[in-house]
Amino acid sequence: MVIDANLYWVPEALFTDEDLMARFLGEVKFGWHGRCEEIPGTNGKKQVVLEKPEGSPNLNYVQGDYVMESQLADLDAAGVDKALLKVPGCHEWMDLDFCRMFNDGMHAYEKASNGRLIALAVVPPYGTPESLAELERCKKELGMNAVQVSAHYGDAYLDDAKFDAFFAKVNELEMSVYVHHTPIPAEYQSFCAYNNVRRSYGRCVDQGLAVGREVFSDLFVKYPNLKMVHSMLGGGFFAIANMMFPQQAKKTEDVSRFKSDSGEMAARFREHIYFEMSHAQPWGKTQLECAVKVLGADHIIWGTSYPVRKEWLTDGPAFVRALDVTEEEKEQMLHGNAEKIYQI
Repeated sequence: MVIDANLYWVPEALFTDEDLMARFLGEVKFGWHGRCEEIPGTNGKKQVVLEKPEGSPNLNYVQGDYVMESQLADLDAAGVDKALLKVPGCHEWMDLDFCRMFNDGMHAYEKASNGRLIALAVVPPYGTPESLAELERCKKELGMNAVQVSAHYGDAYLDDAKFDAFFAKVNELEMSVYVHHTPIPAEYQSFCAYNNVRRSYGRCVDQGLAVGREVFSDLFVKYPNLKMVHSMLGGGFFAIANMMFPQQAKKTEDVSRFKSDSGEMAARFREHIYFEMSHAQPWGKTQLECAVKVLGADHIIWGTSYPVRKEWLTDGPAFVRALDVTEEEKEQMLHGNAEKIYQI
């Protein structure tokens, strides 16, 4: 069994229905700027380009990338049995009506795929009665066992009190939470100048901030059932798992520079935080083997961000199998952890 825990989905109708596209782009906020344009040299194929700040592209949705037949063919070529459907970044601003449309669309997609594609719910996380009702519908009527959220909404990370009612409902429903990286953190000015710094390193910084804020807040004290799966290996697993939780000093110091409850924070981290690769190959063999040593294979899930680069899917399982870790650890990463966390 191999499960891709991160396959993106948007409705292909978005590219052919002008009214739907206008409404989709009309919802863009939090400093984002969106447009739809034809891709030169492609016979009229369209893409959505999302920029933050304006002039700095961070997300691209390409017509034809979200066709089931092609997706299933690529899964077959990669030797992948199942994949989890997720929204590629736009859940940061989508309103409830759009989320309902996406949930219904992903659910229909799941049924048409004979269960090979498994949908994760998406709702605005502000805890209104209507949003909480949609979350409950996704769980109890559509059979979705996890919900996907953005690492932050505008300048508010998930430990913000405005999300309390949402997480209380997630905790009650015992749904897992997938925390999707955003291309740049809430404070992003120094990331804008260079494309690869913005689109790659910016995501890592955003996830590191998100993980740290979740652990050091009282989020997991209030909602002890929460299991959070962070993409991009949490941004920098090596800077979180040990660096954020230093052991007690062996000698008495005049000034204590770190929180004295690091042991408790480390326990929260271990119990509530899991990690998805968001594609194995860019991390590289050495980094992934290090991640297994630092985090434990039981906390790492393979995912590809398909269709960003198809080779991350088609060559991904072989890349994981080539790691110098045990066969049991490879199986945990390739399917066992996803089965457990997402109740597959």
